[in-house]
Formats: sequence, structure tokens, C-alpha cells
Amino acid sequence: MSIMNRVLLVFLALTMVSTNAEEKDFLSSEEDWKLDLKSGNLVTSLVHIAVFADDQVEDLIEGFEAPKGNAVMGVKVWATNIDKPPYMIRSLGDQIGFNVTGEIQIYETEPEQPPRETPYG
Repeated sequence: MSIMNRVLLVFLALTMVSTNAEEKDFLSSEEDWKLDLKSGNLVTSLVHIAVFADDQVEDLIEGFEAPKGNAVMGVKVWATNIDKPPYMIRSLGDQIGFNVTGEIQIYETEPEQPPRETPYG
């Protein structure tokens, strides 16, 4: 399996987020919250960031699959500032079995999920 396929598999696995009833009640539709965010009607102190990190796949917890060895892990997060995502990706990696071993890249991006009161990814 090529490194690009590994990157895609890891990124897709980590970006899947289940939606619970509280999140559904947050705003009436995806378009509403995005428009509200752009127009300033929805204000948040958080920034939306995509984070990519070179890592070593170890023993993954149940629900995650990737071949052992070198990989790139990617996540999208709402964070309090641009300095927090490296800590977030390291913490997440430690919890699921990825050991961040190299460069961490950070990009401010358009959100796909609405902000909450606290950081999440």
C-alpha cells in the first residue's frame, strides 16, 4: 500500500465524527451555521485548523486500522489558538496508537462541523 493510500486511510478514519442529539439541536442546518459564522451572527473564540503529523503506527485501539510503520496522521480541530493543535494531535495519537515522530503541519481551514463551547476535533 502506498504512503498516499495510508495517509488517506488515516485521515478518513480520524475525521469521522459521530453526531449526537445535542449537536443536531445546536443549529438548524449545516448551511445556517456556516452562513451565521461567516456573517458574524455566530461568534466563537475558537479557530478551525487542519493538522498533519508524521508518525509511527503502533498497536492501534479498536476501531482504527492502519498498517504498522511510517504514516501521516491528519485531523481537523476547533482550537483556542494556533499553538494548541500540536498538543491535540500528540494527545490523540497517544490515545489511539500513533506516535508523532516528525514534522507537524498546521493550516487554518473552512470548518465542516459547527463550533462548540470548548475545543474538539
